[in-house]
Amino acid sequence: MSDTIAILDFGSQYTQLIARRVREQKVFCRIYPCTVDPGDLALLSLKGVILSGGPASVYDEGAPTLDPRLLELGVPVLGICYGLQAIARHLGGGVERGEIGGEYGRAALRVEQEGRLLDGVSRTSQVWMSHGDQLTSLPEGFRTLASSESCPYAAVADPDRRIYGLQFHPEVTHSEHGTLVLRNFLGAICGCRGDWTMESFIDSAIRQIRDTVGEEGRVVLGLSGGVDSSAAALLLHEAIGDRLDAIFVDNGLLRKGEREEVERTFRERFQIRLHVVDAAEEFLSDLAGVEDPEVKRKRIGHRFIDVFKGEAERCEGAEFLAQGTLYPDVIESVSPTGGPSVTIKSHHNVGGLPAELGFVLVEPFRELFKDEVRRVGQLLGLPEVILKRHPFPGPGLAVRVLGEVTRERLDVLREADAIFREELRRAGWHDKTSQAFVVLLPVRTVGVQGDARTYGHACVVRAVTTEDFMTAEYATLPHDLLGRVASRITNEVRAINRVTYDVTSKPPGTIEWE
Repeated sequence: MSDTIAILDFGSQYTQLIARRVREQKVFCRIYPCTVDPGDLALLSLKGVILSGGPASVYDEGAPTLDPRLLELGVPVLGICYGLQAIARHLGGGVERGEIGGEYGRAALRVEQEGRLLDGVSRTSQVWMSHGDQLTSLPEGFRTLASSESCPYAAVADPDRRIYGLQFHPEVTHSEHGTLVLRNFLGAICGCRGDWTMESFIDSAIRQIRDTVGEEGRVVLGLSGGVDSSAAALLLHEAIGDRLDAIFVDNGLLRKGEREEVERTFRERFQIRLHVVDAAEEFLSDLAGVEDPEVKRKRIGHRFIDVFKGEAERCEGAEFLAQGTLYPDVIESVSPTGGPSVTIKSHHNVGGLPAELGFVLVEPFRELFKDEVRRVGQLLGLPEVILKRHPFPGPGLAVRVLGEVTRERLDVLREADAIFREELRRAGWHDKTSQAFVVLLPVRTVGVQGDARTYGHACVVRAVTTEDFMTAEYATLPHDLLGRVASRITNEVRAINRVTYDVTSKPPGTIEWE
């Protein structure tokens, strides 16, 4: 079993980022709510515990508290921001509101005492602070490792008990030596071997799939053509061969050429048993007259389940259903305190199908992040065109056609979107952006094409860059590239006579328009 670091979530916006930084050091980690029973953690191959930050104040009524048993597991503990304050409060230290009302953004860290946690960190370096409260006195046995101008205890340690704390956020890229600090904790302090790789994951995942499915079990998989389900298809095929049935539902809401690309890749190249279901008429009928995006999503989701269920029942002997569920989906299904998370918007997937059909669920990627799944796909030979495919919403083009979804409007959007993506690739910008697409607006605009006055569609071109999709910046595409895109769209897609570019970041906007 791989060395494991347990990350306890106290509600920080950076918790997933901590996990990603740990994984980058080839150390396996899991995120748990801060209410997890330490006895459950003791059953793991546990090498250390990290306590995340959080928005609460430790002295507020109902604020998350530290379970004392976490400090008795016999492994090093690192508290970050709120995590540090929770440790200090439990052990008798002082925590109060900062004298200047908190510290937010960049700060200069001054190393005052050497130790394994800050080994190699410059005497003065930049870190990222985000706290209203801070330590005013240290618990017995602790010593100060570093401070900032307004924070006397920016890094502290009790080496004898192997308890460490940081008031700044090492997981954020603005912290100059943050990765080094985490590497010191994982390696020098926790003794992690750093041997968790995607190659080792593939080997163990194949063994686990075979153990779960057995020598004769059959699996059905919903294949969308995206990175997650495509990599899952290759992994499952590697494990059980022709006992995998991949189902691709053509809902009529796909981008140009996607169905053909999926058939070419999985049926012809990888020889996977692929079932393609043409259900465009059913989906478009469900969407007739619908303008509300949430209603669109729900109708698409219900129809998808019906179509998938019908095809899955034709896969004789199938007992297992595979899904490309990722770790962020698992994390976001519960709140830091163990309760249900808030639904921002509904999304269709095949949830509910296992229970309805009597399937046993197989989720080989439920502990991986997106970049890790992409690496798995690369190792298994997934083509670049799929590996580098931008995220595509489950409801497809239905949420990029604002207003009513019709076959005519879908065809218009499909052509415009294909032109935009083609020009991005030609200019070398496709891989520099994280997501890029065209939105068709429910408005008409006056234009001139040739000598004639037109009254055509308006569309919006959208491209963003992001690391985690929680925040995003609009991509600063060159003006000449945008000009070529607009020229080609208005010339080749005659129904469109106006092209605009969206320069809204997230927040305040979202990446998709609906």
